[in-house]
Amino acid sequence: MPGRRKVGNLLALAVLSTLWTRPMHRYEVASVMRARGKDQDMQIKWGSLYTVVDNMARHGLVEAVETSRQGARPERTTFRITDEGRAELLDWTRELIADPASENPRFAAGLSVLAVLPPDDAAALLHGRLRQVEADIAARAAAFDAVAAEVPRLFLLEEDYRMAVMRAEAAWIAGLVAELDSGGFPGLEAWRSWHVSGELPADLAELAERGATTDHD
Repeated sequence: MPGRRKVGNLLALAVLSTLWTRPMHRYEVASVMRARGKDQDMQIKWGSLYTVVDNMARHGLVEAVETSRQGARPERTTFRITDEGRAELLDWTRELIADPASENPRFAAGLSVLAVLPPDDAAALLHGRLRQVEADIAARAAAFDAVAAEVPRLFLLEEDYRMAVMRAEAAWIAGLVAELDSGGFPGLEAWRSWHVSGELPADLAELAERGATTDHD
């Protein structure tokens, strides 16, 4: 589980995978990760890089091999991954691939409270999101095709997965807005009536109260 990690920040995973290829100093690590688009694969706070590397060194996942200076530039310490770091990288990767841990994307959070919007507003926003997602898919597909001829698919799997998820989202949104536009969405009139009258229909009010707590004091 992530809680057992000596350094649980996903930035540490990105650093380990970068140093897995060869030793680098921290500025070089950041440059390579940016070039590989790691900040699109996971949430990365670049300002935390030095702290994360220092924490990894303290826990024996990486180690300093040399310190050098070029001209008037500050000293740069080159780090390499240790045997313990390699073991951590392999174990962490296995966990991320095998364990379907629950995630809470922002879109799901918005959908969970969609009822607070009038149906027509919700439909308009979903149409806008659908257009944006479809445009993103087209742009990503073009970029993917441009590099796929040179880069082995093994190193493009995360982008392939990301586009598959986006296509699934687009298909789901398209189905939902079709229901809203056609009037076939279950309970649509009750939803619309609620926003017109300002009064929650009795059946929906009953459902809402099922989650309420009762004061027994």
